[in-house]
Amino acid sequence: MRDDPELFALLRLTLTRGLGPVLIRRLVARLGSAAKACICSPADLQQIEGIGSAKARSIAESLVASEAAATRELALCEQLGVTLVSAFQPTYPQLLAPLPDAPVLLYMKGAFVAERDRFGVAIVGSRSCTTYGLEQSSRFARTLAGAGLTIVSGGASGIDTAAHQATVDAGGRTIAVLGCGLAKCYPPQNQRLFERIVESGQGVLLSELPLTTPPAAENFPSRNRIISGLSLGVVVIEAARGSGALITAKVAAEDHGREVLVLPGRVDSPSIAGSLDLLKEGGGLLVTEPGDVIHALESCARHASRGSHGVRFTPTSSSGDGRLPDLFTSGPSSRGDAKRELPLSDAQRAIVAALREPGTVDQICERSGLSVGQVRGELTMLEIQKRVYRRGTVFTLS
Repeated sequence: MRDDPELFALLRLTLTRGLGPVLIRRLVARLGSAAKACICSPADLQQIEGIGSAKARSIAESLVASEAAATRELALCEQLGVTLVSAFQPTYPQLLAPLPDAPVLLYMKGAFVAERDRFGVAIVGSRSCTTYGLEQSSRFARTLAGAGLTIVSGGASGIDTAAHQATVDAGGRTIAVLGCGLAKCYPPQNQRLFERIVESGQGVLLSELPLTTPPAAENFPSRNRIISGLSLGVVVIEAARGSGALITAKVAAEDHGREVLVLPGRVDSPSIAGSLDLLKEGGGLLVTEPGDVIHALESCARHASRGSHGVRFTPTSSSGDGRLPDLFTSGPSSRGDAKRELPLSDAQRAIVAALREPGTVDQICERSGLSVGQVRGELTMLEIQKRVYRRGTVFTLS
């Protein structure tokens, strides 16, 4: 990381008071690079929309001090095994990248696998939840992870912890987006869980916050937008009124164009009142089984596979409703066309070759030489593309 001047310059910008993701992007776009932005004058700063004369002077002063702060931050990153990923690098999460308020820099600890983790689904809910909520969070996470989806959540106690834990236990992939810096552990009781996520190679701890940032209430709404941005859709397991999970759902639906899926519960339970409000107001689709989630996200996953997810909700649609026509469902022959248009990855070609005769996941692994995790993830995409179908535990070519 020390050998990348542009990444170091972006780190300086993120540590500068008065600069957030939107202003940093405007600066880099206008000046041509983060390195040039770090040496700009107050007069240069005033040319950026949203920066007045007083703010320009304050930012310029903070920029001077940012070099030493960034040097210390990099040293701590190396000590903790944390990597930095820039929004201007191809390894940045595909679904998050197009969002205008996406972090320009992410701190990551663990294994982020771009090919697998682009098919994420968020599981969220209250910290103060019922046994029912914990059971359902575990059930949905375990099954969806087993189908090859990456489970995204916030690392908090309650619903989040149950989702991460069940995913790791099932051998699936998970992303924990924390509301503190990665040098901190919050909640403290999740230290072993976070260590398992990293040590197992099954996922990643992620934050946009400087390493030593403590957990604070104002951090969590921003954290929630990242959870939504990393996901094809958000599953609300159990949320009381005022729950942070409802903020995630609101951002997902209104700002990111994501699917919101809501699990019902007892109508007289305060712990589910926020979820029921979502359903009554038409803010989410009712789901009762993990299969409902996969069905609801089918079109979203196809867009992610095709690389068109970033434009799916661009507000230039000729349909008049602010959306582009769904490339996979807009016409009567769209499903057949999608099968022809979507290219196969090397792993998918190996699975198709292995399925010249029907087989189970274990048999496909033996024939193809792929790992169980790879096979499950790619089978999910092949099912979505209608190239493969399943009967019980046996898969066959369509």
